[in-house]
Amino acid sequence: MMRQLPRSAVLPAMVLFLLAVWSTSRSEAGDIVDMTGRKVTVPDRIQKVYCASPPATYLLYALDRSLLAGLNYPVAARDGKYVPKDLAALPILGGWFGQGKTPNLESIMAVKPDIMIVWERKDSALNDKIEETAQRLGLPIVYMRLNELGQYPEAILFMGNLLDRSERSRTLSEYAARKLVEVEGLVAGIPEQSKVSVYYAEDPDGLSTECDRSWHVELINLAGGRNIYQCTPRDGYGMERITLEQVRLKDPEVMIVQEQPFLERLYGDPRWQDIAAVKNRRVHLVPRSPFNWFDRPPSFMRLIGLQWVVKVLYPDLFQADLVEETRHFHKLFLDLDLEVNEARDLLGL
Repeated sequence: MMRQLPRSAVLPAMVLFLLAVWSTSRSEAGDIVDMTGRKVTVPDRIQKVYCASPPATYLLYALDRSLLAGLNYPVAARDGKYVPKDLAALPILGGWFGQGKTPNLESIMAVKPDIMIVWERKDSALNDKIEETAQRLGLPIVYMRLNELGQYPEAILFMGNLLDRSERSRTLSEYAARKLVEVEGLVAGIPEQSKVSVYYAEDPDGLSTECDRSWHVELINLAGGRNIYQCTPRDGYGMERITLEQVRLKDPEVMIVQEQPFLERLYGDPRWQDIAAVKNRRVHLVPRSPFNWFDRPPSFMRLIGLQWVVKVLYPDLFQADLVEETRHFHKLFLDLDLEVNEARDLLGL
C-alpha cells in the first residue's frame, strides 16, 4: 500500500509556510506580488478572469469555474460528458500555447475580463508579446509558475488568495502536496539499475518523443522511471523526432502512448513486435478526460496522472486502489461523480 505518512510529514515545511502566507488577505489598494516577484495592481473584486493558456485555465476551472471568462479552445467531443454544459458554452478566446497559437482580441474585449493570468515561460520574446497585448487590452497581468508539478501546491494557494478562494485552494493544495510526498517516498528506494525503462510515444506514428530532461515527461522521472531518450531539449515545445531503430536499440520495458490511432495499429505492426514493451503488452494509453493526465497541455491533472504512471511502471509497488483514487480526485478537483465503470474506462482497465 502507499504509505500513509503523518500529517506533519506529508506537508513539507515550505508548503506550511505558504499556507500561512497565501491565506492572508491581499494588501490594500489591490496590490499583489505575482509568482515571478512582480508587483501588480489588480481590482479589489475580481469577477472574471482570462487565462492565456490551458494550464492556468484548467486550474481556475478546478478552483472556481464561475470566474472563467472563456476557454482557450473548444471542449473535445469525447470530454463532453465529463464537463458541465455551462463550461462547454463559454466563448473561445484562444491564447498563447503550442506553436503559433494567439488569442482572439475582439472576443477577449467582448467578455471584459478583470485580469489576465499567464503561465510564466522562459521565452522572453513571447512574454513581451503577451505584455504588449495586455497593455492594449488594459488588463493587468498576473504571472503564475506552473511548469513543474512540484510548483502546484504553491500555485494553487496563490490563485486561491488572488481570487479570494482561500479555503478551496487550501484543500486542493494539501492534496497536491500530500500526493507528491507519498509518491516520492514510494519510489525513493528503487536502485538506479532497477528503474523501469520507458519510451514516451507521441504523434500518430509513435516516433516523436521528449528528452528525459524535458518538463513534458517529468512524470516519468517523478514516478521512478528511466526515460530511454536521454538528451537536452532543443526548445520548450519538444516533440523530438526519433527513429524506430533507436527505440529498438533501447528496448524499453514500458511504452506510454499519447495517440490512440498509434496504439490501435501497434500490435499489428511487425516492426514493433520485438520490443520488450510490446512483447509483454506493457503499452499504455495516457488517460485524457476530461483533460490530459500526462502532458499537452500539462495541468493539475498530472497529480492523478503521476499515480497512474507509478501504477503502470510498478504495479506491485503501488497497491493502492487507483480506481477509487481516480473517483476521489475527480470529485475533489472537478466536482465530478464518476461511477466505478467510468473510472475504470478512464484508466483503460
